[in-house]
Amino acid sequence: MEQQAKQLVTTQRTFFNTGQTKQVEYRIQALQNLREGIEKYQQRILDALRADLNKSEAEGYGSEIRIVLGELDYTLEHLREWATPRNVPTSPAMPDAASTIYPEPYGVALIIAPWNYPFQLAFGPLIGAIAAGNCAVIKPSELTPATSRLINDLIQDIYPEEYIAVMEGEVETSTALLNEKFDYIFFTGSTGVGRIVMKAAAEHLTPVTLELGGKSPAIVHRDADLKLAAQRLVRGKFLNAGQTCVAPDYLVVEEQVHDQLIEEIRAEVRDKFGDDVMQNKDFPHIVNTRNFDRLTAFLTNGKTLMGGRSNRDQLMIEPTVLGDIDWDSPVMQEEIFGPILPVFTYRDLNPMLDEIARRPKPLALYLFTENEALQEQVLNQVSFGGGCINETLSHMTSHYLPFGGVGESGMGSYHGQQSFEVFSHHKSILKRTK
Repeated sequence: MEQQAKQLVTTQRTFFNTGQTKQVEYRIQALQNLREGIEKYQQRILDALRADLNKSEAEGYGSEIRIVLGELDYTLEHLREWATPRNVPTSPAMPDAASTIYPEPYGVALIIAPWNYPFQLAFGPLIGAIAAGNCAVIKPSELTPATSRLINDLIQDIYPEEYIAVMEGEVETSTALLNEKFDYIFFTGSTGVGRIVMKAAAEHLTPVTLELGGKSPAIVHRDADLKLAAQRLVRGKFLNAGQTCVAPDYLVVEEQVHDQLIEEIRAEVRDKFGDDVMQNKDFPHIVNTRNFDRLTAFLTNGKTLMGGRSNRDQLMIEPTVLGDIDWDSPVMQEEIFGPILPVFTYRDLNPMLDEIARRPKPLALYLFTENEALQEQVLNQVSFGGGCINETLSHMTSHYLPFGGVGESGMGSYHGQQSFEVFSHHKSILKRTK
Protein backbone atom coordinates (compact mmCIF):
# COMPACT_ATOMS: atom_id res chain seq x y z
CA MET A 1 0.00 0.00 0.00
CA GLU A 2 2.79 2.43 0.92
CA GLN A 3 4.64 1.68 -2.31
CA GLN A 4 1.49 2.13 -4.37
CA ALA A 5 0.81 5.52 -2.81
CA LYS A 6 4.42 6.63 -3.29
CA GLN A 7 4.47 5.52 -6.92
CA LEU A 8 1.17 7.24 -7.67
CA VAL A 9 2.27 10.57 -6.21
CA THR A 10 5.60 10.35 -8.07
CA THR A 11 3.83 9.60 -11.35
CA GLN A 12 1.41 12.47 -10.93
CA ARG A 13 4.13 14.92 -9.96
CA THR A 14 6.13 13.96 -13.07
CA PHE A 15 3.06 14.57 -15.22
CA PHE A 16 2.29 17.86 -13.48
CA ASN A 17 5.82 19.06 -14.19
CA THR A 18 5.17 18.73 -17.95
CA GLY A 19 2.97 21.81 -17.64
CA GLN A 20 0.00 20.34 -19.50
CA THR A 21 -2.45 20.81 -16.64
CA LYS A 22 -1.61 24.53 -16.48
CA GLN A 23 -3.09 25.07 -19.94
CA VAL A 24 -6.58 26.50 -19.58
CA GLU A 25 -7.83 24.59 -22.62
CA TYR A 26 -6.63 21.35 -21.04
CA ARG A 27 -8.53 22.11 -17.85
CA ILE A 28 -11.70 23.00 -19.73
CA GLN A 29 -11.55 19.77 -21.71
CA ALA A 30 -10.96 17.80 -18.52
CA LEU A 31 -14.06 19.35 -16.93
CA GLN A 32 -16.13 18.71 -20.03
CA ASN A 33 -14.98 15.09 -19.96
CA LEU A 34 -16.07 14.87 -16.35
CA ARG A 35 -19.52 16.18 -17.20
CA GLU A 36 -19.90 13.67 -20.00
CA GLY A 37 -18.69 10.90 -17.71
CA ILE A 38 -21.24 11.75 -15.02
CA GLU A 39 -24.04 11.74 -17.58
CA LYS A 40 -22.83 8.38 -18.93
CA TYR A 41 -22.64 6.86 -15.43
CA GLN A 42 -25.74 8.55 -14.01
CA GLN A 43 -27.79 5.39 -13.49
CA ARG A 44 -24.83 3.56 -11.95
CA ILE A 45 -24.32 6.49 -9.58
CA LEU A 46 -27.95 6.35 -8.50
CA ASP A 47 -27.78 2.57 -8.07
CA ALA A 48 -24.64 2.88 -5.93
CA LEU A 49 -26.24 5.51 -3.68
CA ARG A 50 -29.26 3.26 -3.27
CA ALA A 51 -27.03 0.29 -2.39
CA ASP A 52 -24.95 2.20 0.15
CA LEU A 53 -27.50 4.50 1.81
CA ASN A 54 -30.90 3.57 0.36
CA LYS A 55 -31.19 6.98 -1.26
CA SER A 56 -34.10 7.23 -3.67
CA GLU A 57 -33.31 8.26 -7.24
CA ALA A 58 -34.90 11.65 -6.58
CA GLU A 59 -32.83 12.27 -3.45
CA GLY A 60 -29.67 10.85 -5.00
CA TYR A 61 -29.96 13.02 -8.07
CA GLY A 62 -31.04 16.17 -6.22
CA SER A 63 -28.56 16.07 -3.37
CA GLU A 64 -25.56 14.64 -5.23
CA ILE A 65 -25.56 14.60 -9.04
CA ARG A 66 -27.42 17.85 -9.68
CA ILE A 67 -25.20 19.80 -7.30
CA VAL A 68 -22.04 18.50 -9.00
CA LEU A 69 -23.37 19.23 -12.48
CA GLY A 70 -24.32 22.74 -11.42
CA GLU A 71 -20.84 23.33 -10.03
CA LEU A 72 -19.32 22.00 -13.26
CA ASP A 73 -21.42 24.27 -15.47
CA TYR A 74 -20.67 27.34 -13.36
CA THR A 75 -16.94 26.59 -13.37
CA LEU A 76 -16.84 26.03 -17.14
CA GLU A 77 -18.61 29.35 -17.65
CA HIS A 78 -16.12 31.34 -15.56
CA LEU A 79 -12.82 29.44 -15.66
CA ARG A 80 -11.08 31.58 -18.30
CA GLU A 81 -11.82 34.69 -16.26
CA TRP A 82 -10.61 33.14 -12.99
CA ALA A 83 -7.38 31.83 -14.55
CA THR A 84 -6.42 35.15 -16.15
CA PRO A 85 -3.63 37.03 -14.31
CA ARG A 86 -5.10 40.06 -12.54
CA ASN A 87 -3.50 43.49 -12.64
CA VAL A 88 -3.67 45.42 -9.37
CA PRO A 89 -2.57 48.94 -8.34
CA THR A 90 1.09 49.66 -7.57
CA SER A 91 2.45 51.98 -4.90
CA PRO A 92 2.88 55.61 -6.11
CA ALA A 93 6.48 55.32 -4.90
CA MET A 94 7.13 53.13 -7.98
CA PRO A 95 5.42 54.92 -10.88
CA ASP A 96 7.34 52.84 -13.43
CA ALA A 97 6.16 49.51 -12.00
CA ALA A 98 3.20 47.23 -12.63
CA SER A 99 1.72 44.69 -10.25
CA THR A 100 0.05 41.42 -11.27
CA ILE A 101 -1.36 38.43 -9.40
CA TYR A 102 -0.90 35.09 -11.16
CA PRO A 103 -3.07 32.18 -10.00
CA GLU A 104 -1.15 28.93 -10.32
CA PRO A 105 -1.88 25.33 -9.27
CA TYR A 106 -0.27 23.83 -6.20
CA GLY A 107 0.65 20.59 -7.95
CA VAL A 108 -0.64 17.21 -6.73
CA ALA A 109 -3.73 17.34 -4.50
CA LEU A 110 -5.21 14.71 -2.19
CA ILE A 111 -9.00 14.68 -1.80
CA ILE A 112 -10.35 12.54 1.05
CA ALA A 113 -14.11 12.14 0.71
CA PRO A 114 -16.69 11.12 3.35
CA TRP A 115 -19.50 8.56 3.25
CA ASN A 116 -22.61 10.67 3.79
CA TYR A 117 -22.65 12.31 0.34
CA PRO A 118 -20.01 10.06 -1.17
CA PHE A 119 -20.41 11.24 -4.76
CA GLN A 120 -20.99 14.95 -4.28
CA LEU A 121 -18.24 15.43 -1.70
CA ALA A 122 -15.65 13.65 -3.84
CA PHE A 123 -16.39 15.43 -7.10
CA GLY A 124 -17.16 18.89 -5.72
CA PRO A 125 -13.57 19.44 -4.56
CA LEU A 126 -12.23 17.66 -7.66
CA ILE A 127 -13.83 20.30 -9.87
CA GLY A 128 -11.85 22.98 -8.04
CA ALA A 129 -8.62 20.98 -8.23
CA ILE A 130 -8.97 20.45 -11.98
CA ALA A 131 -10.06 24.03 -12.64
CA ALA A 132 -6.99 25.36 -10.85
CA GLY A 133 -4.69 23.08 -12.89
CA ASN A 134 -3.74 20.39 -10.38
CA CYS A 135 -3.37 16.65 -10.59
CA ALA A 136 -5.40 14.83 -7.95
CA VAL A 137 -5.77 11.58 -6.01
CA ILE A 138 -9.23 10.79 -4.60
CA LYS A 139 -9.65 8.58 -1.54
CA PRO A 140 -13.37 7.62 -1.34
CA SER A 141 -14.92 6.35 1.86
CA GLU A 142 -14.74 2.62 2.46
CA LEU A 143 -18.07 2.84 4.33
CA THR A 144 -19.90 3.33 1.02
CA PRO A 145 -18.25 0.60 -1.08
CA ALA A 146 -20.61 0.66 -4.06
CA THR A 147 -20.07 4.39 -4.56
CA SER A 148 -16.34 4.01 -3.97
CA ARG A 149 -16.14 1.44 -6.77
CA LEU A 150 -18.30 3.62 -9.01
CA ILE A 151 -16.00 6.61 -8.46
CA ASN A 152 -12.98 4.48 -9.31
CA ASP A 153 -14.57 3.16 -12.50
CA LEU A 154 -15.74 6.59 -13.66
CA ILE A 155 -12.35 8.23 -13.08
CA GLN A 156 -10.47 5.38 -14.80
CA ASP A 157 -12.83 5.69 -17.76
CA ILE A 158 -12.13 9.37 -18.42
CA TYR A 159 -8.68 10.24 -17.04
CA PRO A 160 -5.18 8.76 -17.19
CA GLU A 161 -3.86 7.75 -13.76
CA GLU A 162 -0.99 10.21 -13.96
CA TYR A 163 -3.56 13.03 -14.01
CA ILE A 164 -6.53 11.99 -11.83
CA ALA A 165 -6.59 8.72 -9.88
CA VAL A 166 -8.54 6.92 -7.17
CA MET A 167 -7.12 4.84 -4.32
CA GLU A 168 -9.73 2.70 -2.62
CA GLY A 169 -9.28 1.04 0.73
CA GLU A 170 -9.68 1.38 4.46
CA VAL A 171 -7.72 3.24 7.12
CA GLU A 172 -4.36 1.87 5.98
CA THR A 173 -4.93 3.42 2.53
CA SER A 174 -5.59 6.83 4.03
CA THR A 175 -2.54 6.47 6.27
CA ALA A 176 -0.31 5.52 3.33
CA LEU A 177 -1.53 8.52 1.34
CA LEU A 178 -1.12 10.93 4.24
CA ASN A 179 2.48 9.79 4.68
CA GLU A 180 3.25 11.09 1.19
CA LYS A 181 4.10 14.68 0.38
CA PHE A 182 1.14 16.20 -1.41
CA ASP A 183 0.99 19.85 -2.41
CA TYR A 184 -2.54 20.29 -1.08
CA ILE A 185 -4.93 18.19 1.03
CA PHE A 186 -8.70 18.62 0.99
CA PHE A 187 -10.47 16.61 3.69
CA THR A 188 -14.19 16.27 4.43
CA GLY A 189 -15.17 14.31 7.53
CA SER A 190 -15.25 14.33 11.30
CA THR A 191 -13.39 16.74 13.55
CA GLY A 192 -11.46 13.86 15.15
CA VAL A 193 -10.11 12.57 11.85
CA GLY A 194 -9.53 16.17 10.75
CA ARG A 195 -6.98 16.49 13.56
CA ILE A 196 -5.18 13.38 12.26
CA VAL A 197 -5.12 14.79 8.73
CA MET A 198 -3.80 18.15 9.90
CA LYS A 199 -1.10 16.50 11.98
CA ALA A 200 0.04 14.44 8.98
CA ALA A 201 -0.01 17.52 6.74
CA ALA A 202 2.17 19.37 9.25
CA GLU A 203 4.98 16.84 8.69
CA HIS A 204 5.34 18.16 5.13
CA LEU A 205 4.00 21.69 5.76
CA THR A 206 1.22 20.87 3.31
CA PRO A 207 -1.68 23.36 3.23
CA VAL A 208 -5.08 21.90 4.04
CA THR A 209 -8.76 22.56 3.80
CA LEU A 210 -10.78 20.81 6.50
CA GLU A 211 -14.53 20.51 5.99
CA LEU A 212 -15.70 19.16 9.34
CA GLY A 213 -18.94 19.33 11.33
CA GLY A 214 -20.33 20.18 14.72
CA LYS A 215 -23.58 20.75 16.53
CA SER A 216 -25.48 23.21 14.35
CA PRO A 217 -28.41 24.92 16.11
CA ALA A 218 -31.73 25.97 14.61
CA ILE A 219 -33.52 28.79 16.44
CA VAL A 220 -37.24 29.46 16.02
CA HIS A 221 -38.52 32.75 17.44
CA ARG A 222 -42.16 33.41 18.26
CA ASP A 223 -42.77 35.58 15.18
CA ALA A 224 -41.64 32.89 12.71
CA ASP A 225 -44.01 31.35 10.18
CA LEU A 226 -44.25 28.02 12.02
CA LYS A 227 -45.64 25.97 9.15
CA LEU A 228 -42.89 27.19 6.83
CA ALA A 229 -40.27 26.72 9.55
CA ALA A 230 -41.43 23.13 10.09
CA GLN A 231 -41.25 22.37 6.37
CA ARG A 232 -37.72 23.66 6.11
CA LEU A 233 -36.56 22.08 9.35
CA VAL A 234 -37.89 18.68 8.31
CA ARG A 235 -36.20 18.91 4.94
CA GLY A 236 -32.94 20.10 6.46
CA LYS A 237 -32.87 17.64 9.36
CA PHE A 238 -34.15 14.45 7.77
CA LEU A 239 -32.57 14.65 4.32
CA ASN A 240 -30.30 11.59 4.07
CA ALA A 241 -31.73 10.46 7.44
CA GLY A 242 -29.96 13.37 9.13
CA GLN A 243 -26.54 12.23 7.92
CA THR A 244 -25.67 15.73 6.69
CA CYS A 245 -22.86 17.85 8.11
CA VAL A 246 -24.99 21.01 8.00
CA ALA A 247 -28.22 19.42 9.25
CA PRO A 248 -29.83 21.19 12.21
CA ASP A 249 -28.36 19.25 15.13
CA TYR A 250 -30.68 20.63 17.79
CA LEU A 251 -33.66 22.94 17.92
CA VAL A 252 -34.06 26.01 20.13
CA VAL A 253 -37.65 27.31 20.14
CA GLU A 254 -39.40 30.05 22.08
CA GLU A 255 -41.50 28.41 24.76
CA GLN A 256 -44.85 29.91 23.75
CA VAL A 257 -44.72 28.41 20.22
CA HIS A 258 -43.08 25.09 21.14
CA ASP A 259 -46.20 22.91 21.08
CA GLN A 260 -47.48 24.36 17.84
CA LEU A 261 -44.12 23.94 16.13
CA ILE A 262 -43.86 20.29 17.19
CA GLU A 263 -47.33 19.65 15.74
CA GLU A 264 -46.31 21.33 12.50
CA ILE A 265 -43.16 19.16 12.36
CA ARG A 266 -45.24 16.05 13.00
CA ALA A 267 -47.62 16.98 10.17
CA GLU A 268 -44.76 17.74 7.80
CA VAL A 269 -43.03 14.41 8.50
CA ARG A 270 -46.30 12.61 7.80
CA ASP A 271 -46.82 14.59 4.60
CA LYS A 272 -43.27 14.09 3.37
CA PHE A 273 -42.58 10.49 4.40
CA GLY A 274 -46.03 8.92 4.87
CA ASP A 275 -48.14 7.86 7.84
CA ASP A 276 -45.60 5.19 8.80
CA VAL A 277 -42.05 6.16 7.96
CA MET A 278 -40.81 2.69 8.87
CA GLN A 279 -42.70 1.37 5.83
CA ASN A 280 -41.26 4.01 3.50
CA LYS A 281 -38.98 2.15 1.06
CA ASP A 282 -37.22 5.37 0.09
CA PHE A 283 -36.26 6.70 3.53
CA PRO A 284 -32.44 6.56 3.71
CA HIS A 285 -30.73 4.09 6.02
CA ILE A 286 -28.00 4.63 8.60
CA VAL A 287 -24.66 3.84 7.00
CA ASN A 288 -23.67 0.89 9.25
CA THR A 289 -24.40 -0.91 12.51
CA ARG A 290 -21.80 1.02 14.48
CA ASN A 291 -23.50 4.33 13.72
CA PHE A 292 -26.94 2.78 14.16
CA ASP A 293 -26.06 1.57 17.67
CA ARG A 294 -24.54 4.93 18.54
CA LEU A 295 -27.70 6.72 17.43
CA THR A 296 -30.25 4.41 19.04
CA ALA A 297 -28.52 4.91 22.39
CA PHE A 298 -29.67 8.54 22.18
CA LEU A 299 -33.31 7.50 21.86
CA THR A 300 -33.46 6.98 25.62
CA ASN A 301 -32.50 10.59 26.31
CA GLY A 302 -35.19 12.92 27.60
CA LYS A 303 -38.79 12.46 26.46
CA THR A 304 -39.82 11.24 23.03
CA LEU A 305 -42.11 13.85 21.49
CA MET A 306 -42.30 12.18 18.10
CA GLY A 307 -40.97 9.01 16.47
CA GLY A 308 -38.47 6.89 18.37
CA ARG A 309 -38.76 3.57 16.51
CA SER A 310 -35.86 1.78 14.86
CA ASN A 311 -35.04 -1.42 12.98
CA ARG A 312 -31.48 -2.71 13.25
CA ASP A 313 -31.86 -5.26 10.44
CA GLN A 314 -32.82 -2.46 8.07
CA LEU A 315 -30.49 0.12 9.69
CA MET A 316 -33.50 2.42 9.90
CA ILE A 317 -34.46 5.04 12.47
CA GLU A 318 -37.62 7.06 12.01
CA PRO A 319 -37.57 10.86 12.35
CA THR A 320 -37.49 11.50 16.09
CA VAL A 321 -37.91 14.62 18.23
CA LEU A 322 -36.72 14.58 21.86
CA GLY A 323 -37.83 16.93 24.62
CA ASP A 324 -36.72 17.44 28.25
CA ILE A 325 -33.11 17.63 27.08
CA ASP A 326 -30.37 19.51 28.90
CA TRP A 327 -26.85 20.48 27.88
CA ASP A 328 -25.38 17.51 29.77
CA SER A 329 -27.52 14.90 27.99
CA PRO A 330 -25.47 12.36 25.99
CA VAL A 331 -27.22 13.45 22.79
CA MET A 332 -25.71 16.92 23.28
CA GLN A 333 -22.12 15.75 23.71
CA GLU A 334 -21.37 15.00 20.04
CA GLU A 335 -22.68 15.72 16.57
CA ILE A 336 -25.74 13.51 16.12
CA PHE A 337 -25.51 12.80 12.39
CA GLY A 338 -28.82 11.00 12.30
CA PRO A 339 -32.61 11.58 12.28
CA ILE A 340 -32.84 12.62 15.94
CA LEU A 341 -33.68 16.21 16.89
CA PRO A 342 -33.33 17.36 20.53
CA VAL A 343 -35.40 20.43 21.46
CA PHE A 344 -34.73 23.21 23.96
CA THR A 345 -37.17 25.96 24.87
CA TYR A 346 -36.45 29.50 26.00
CA ARG A 347 -38.20 32.57 27.32
CA ASP A 348 -35.16 34.82 27.04
CA LEU A 349 -32.94 34.06 24.05
CA ASN A 350 -29.85 35.80 25.44
CA PRO A 351 -28.80 33.06 27.91
CA MET A 352 -29.37 30.48 25.16
CA LEU A 353 -27.13 32.40 22.77
CA ASP A 354 -24.47 32.53 25.50
CA GLU A 355 -24.69 28.73 25.84
CA ILE A 356 -24.32 28.27 22.07
CA ALA A 357 -21.41 30.70 21.90
CA ARG A 358 -19.56 28.95 24.74
CA ARG A 359 -19.45 25.68 22.81
CA PRO A 360 -17.30 24.72 19.79
CA LYS A 361 -18.17 26.85 16.80
CA PRO A 362 -20.81 25.09 14.70
CA LEU A 363 -20.62 24.54 10.95
CA ALA A 364 -24.06 26.08 10.45
CA LEU A 365 -26.75 28.04 12.25
CA TYR A 366 -30.36 28.53 11.20
CA LEU A 367 -32.61 31.30 12.51
CA PHE A 368 -36.33 31.64 11.89
CA THR A 369 -37.60 35.14 12.62
CA GLU A 370 -38.71 38.30 10.83
CA ASN A 371 -37.13 40.47 13.53
CA GLU A 372 -34.18 42.15 11.83
CA ALA A 373 -32.68 43.36 15.09
CA LEU A 374 -32.70 39.78 16.38
CA GLN A 375 -31.16 38.56 13.13
CA GLU A 376 -28.29 41.03 13.53
CA GLN A 377 -27.84 40.12 17.19
CA VAL A 378 -27.50 36.40 16.44
CA LEU A 379 -25.17 36.96 13.49
CA ASN A 380 -22.94 39.21 15.58
CA GLN A 381 -23.00 37.20 18.81
CA VAL A 382 -22.45 33.64 17.54
CA SER A 383 -19.50 32.50 15.41
CA PHE A 384 -20.34 29.74 12.92
CA GLY A 385 -19.34 28.62 9.45
CA GLY A 386 -22.40 29.81 7.56
CA GLY A 387 -26.14 29.39 7.58
CA CYS A 388 -29.57 30.68 6.68
CA ILE A 389 -32.30 32.95 7.95
CA ASN A 390 -35.76 31.43 7.48
CA GLU A 391 -34.26 28.47 5.59
CA THR A 392 -31.96 25.47 6.09
CA LEU A 393 -29.12 23.95 4.03
CA SER A 394 -29.57 26.19 0.99
CA HIS A 395 -26.52 28.35 1.67
CA MET A 396 -24.30 25.42 0.71
CA THR A 397 -25.91 25.11 -2.74
CA SER A 398 -25.03 28.64 -3.89
CA HIS A 399 -22.08 29.16 -6.24
CA TYR A 400 -21.76 32.68 -4.84
CA LEU A 401 -21.42 31.76 -1.15
CA PRO A 402 -18.13 30.17 -0.03
CA PHE A 403 -18.91 27.14 2.12
CA GLY A 404 -16.78 26.11 5.08
CA GLY A 405 -16.44 25.95 8.83
CA VAL A 406 -14.63 27.87 11.54
CA GLY A 407 -12.75 26.62 14.58
CA GLU A 408 -13.54 22.96 15.25
CA SER A 409 -16.05 22.90 12.38
CA GLY A 410 -13.31 23.39 9.81
CA MET A 411 -10.94 25.73 8.04
CA GLY A 412 -11.00 27.00 4.50
CA SER A 413 -13.96 27.14 2.15
CA TYR A 414 -14.99 26.17 -1.35
CA HIS A 415 -17.87 26.23 -3.93
CA GLY A 416 -18.03 28.41 -7.02
CA GLN A 417 -15.00 30.61 -7.56
CA GLN A 418 -13.75 29.78 -4.07
CA SER A 419 -13.15 26.18 -5.21
CA PHE A 420 -10.75 27.52 -7.84
CA GLU A 421 -9.14 29.85 -5.33
CA VAL A 422 -8.61 27.22 -2.63
CA PHE A 423 -6.63 24.98 -5.00
CA SER A 424 -4.59 27.91 -6.36
CA HIS A 425 -1.50 29.68 -5.10
CA HIS A 426 -1.62 33.39 -5.90
CA LYS A 427 1.79 34.49 -7.09
CA SER A 428 2.35 38.25 -6.68
CA ILE A 429 4.70 39.88 -9.21
CA LEU A 430 5.96 43.45 -9.36
CA LYS A 431 7.58 44.41 -12.67
CA ARG A 432 9.62 47.54 -13.29
CA THR A 433 10.33 48.86 -16.75
CA LYS A 434 13.92 49.81 -15.98
